[in-house]
Amino acid sequence: MKKIIMNAGPYRFVGRLEEERAPRTCERFLQMLPLKNKGIHSRWSGEAVWIPLGDFDTGLTFENHTSHASRGDILLYPGGFSETEFLFVYGSSSFASKMGQLAGNHFFTLLEGHEHLEAFGKLVLWEGAQDIEFTLADD
Repeated sequence: MKKIIMNAGPYRFVGRLEEERAPRTCERFLQMLPLKNKGIHSRWSGEAVWIPLGDFDTGLTFENHTSHASRGDILLYPGGFSETEFLFVYGSSSFASKMGQLAGNHFFTLLEGHEHLEAFGKLVLWEGAQDIEFTLADD
């Protein structure tokens, strides 16, 4: 099981890749590491932070996709109706854009740091964009 470290603002999260359920998405994500970007509060998806990737072509289609992720899940929307993006769910969320409901590939599940989810989400909501960095854990 591959673990990913996600440093988000002042918080550290650790999660696992969903390699059995979303193998192509996990493989593509690993190719992107280390990944540094900004997380901003979602506009239409409720309690979630999104990382916009614009017109970045992941080369992916849907796998293990959902519109209703759980707290601590990260989805990758491969593009199409809306721009390519990651969605990091910290509370109640229904994945959507100005085009309507979306589904993203659930490829990452949080293992550590759940106690910081709400604080991180509120930090992004009230203080604005935060640095986010994903790296592969050493172990």
